[in-house]
Amino acid sequence: MAIGNAVQRSSFVYVYDEKGHQLCTLSAGAGPQDGLKGYTASTVNIRRGAFIYTYDGKGQHISTTPAR
Repeated sequence: MAIGNAVQRSSFVYVYDEKGHQLCTLSAGAGPQDGLKGYTASTVNIRRGAFIYTYDGKGQHISTTPAR
């Protein structure tokens, strides 16, 4: 199922499908620059520390990239 929305609330990111059903919950980190950086129909990007973590709609880790 495709990602319809991703919302950060406190230290968690909630991912929803196009119908508004929750797909997964991800940790947003605790640092001042940590948190949701963006999402597409198939991925969610979250910064934690010096890295950007990419997840799919099921909350499975896809990749890690150094943050700039």
